[in-house]
Amino acid sequence: MPSNDSVVRIGRGGGPRDTLARPLHDLRISVMDRCNLRCTYCMPRETFHDRYRFLKSTERLSFDEIVRLSGLFIRLGVSKLRITGGEPLLRANLPDLIGDLTALRGMQDIALTTNGTLLTKYASELKAAGLQRVTVSLDSLDPEVFRRLCGDFDELDTVLAGIDHARRAGLAPIKINTVVQRGVNDDGVLDLAGHFRGTGVIVRFIEYMDVGNRNRWEPGLVVPSAELHARIHARWPLVPRDRRYAGEVAQRYAYADGQGEIGFVSSVSQPFCGDCSRARLSSDGVLYTCLFATQGLDLRAPLRAGASDDELLEMIAGRWRTRADRYSELRATLRSAAAREPKVEMNYIGG
Repeated sequence: MPSNDSVVRIGRGGGPRDTLARPLHDLRISVMDRCNLRCTYCMPRETFHDRYRFLKSTERLSFDEIVRLSGLFIRLGVSKLRITGGEPLLRANLPDLIGDLTALRGMQDIALTTNGTLLTKYASELKAAGLQRVTVSLDSLDPEVFRRLCGDFDELDTVLAGIDHARRAGLAPIKINTVVQRGVNDDGVLDLAGHFRGTGVIVRFIEYMDVGNRNRWEPGLVVPSAELHARIHARWPLVPRDRRYAGEVAQRYAYADGQGEIGFVSSVSQPFCGDCSRARLSSDGVLYTCLFATQGLDLRAPLRAGASDDELLEMIAGRWRTRADRYSELRATLRSAAAREPKVEMNYIGG
């Protein structure tokens, strides 16, 4: 193992780079593997039923452990944190964690991804704790389609009310993540875009991806972003916007009439692995270097066994240096291998 001095220099030098020279800039932290919905592409009810065994509270990282690890990731170059789940707002006292994370030196941006059902209760408290932005998963404005996609829960009005609460609380910009499936909800794309035009809320249309092992993904269900762009552009002309930072996943467009912005996430038709700078920490403390990973690095065990900060830093940096992930670019080749070695499920590592 390198000396402590070499580990400290990792943090000061901007962080490690992987085998494709990609830096480590973003950390997505799942704080809860449970969810109060059963969306068909993430946690289908037939698998995540009443008898499904979720993590025990002692198996999840504590807030102190999350804060400690986050501080180490920041030393290695991370400047953006995103809190995810499952549904992160099911985690008791989550605003306390947000407050502790915002106090970390070097942390520039913290956001949260949620299904929106609990935002009416927590939006103001999250803002007061220091949360800057929120992303809400919303796949349809049609009550019946929404109910079918989320496992027969009638929560559309609750989600829309939560988005309004988040706007009033000053969580901005609010982004809407819409996973589009052909023949399922693609006919509602214009309705979603039109509903949020002029409100300051940014809708991002996401190509349906083969995350995890249980969503019955098929290429025919994917609606390419270029097709969605053409539909929307024909109704409301769009003009491209520059990327705000290297590694931004969404292609950004503004409405030509000044009524806001939308985005497209095109992992299937236009993979963006080449500049991916995201790491993911599961709710039980496993580090994954790709959304489609089959294996991860357990940080909880050494953390609880008394590993020093320098030892943990070198474990994290060492894993990142050996990273060669580019699943989306090699999807056709790797899907057969993934069938033999299952990928991690989305509810453990977020989107």
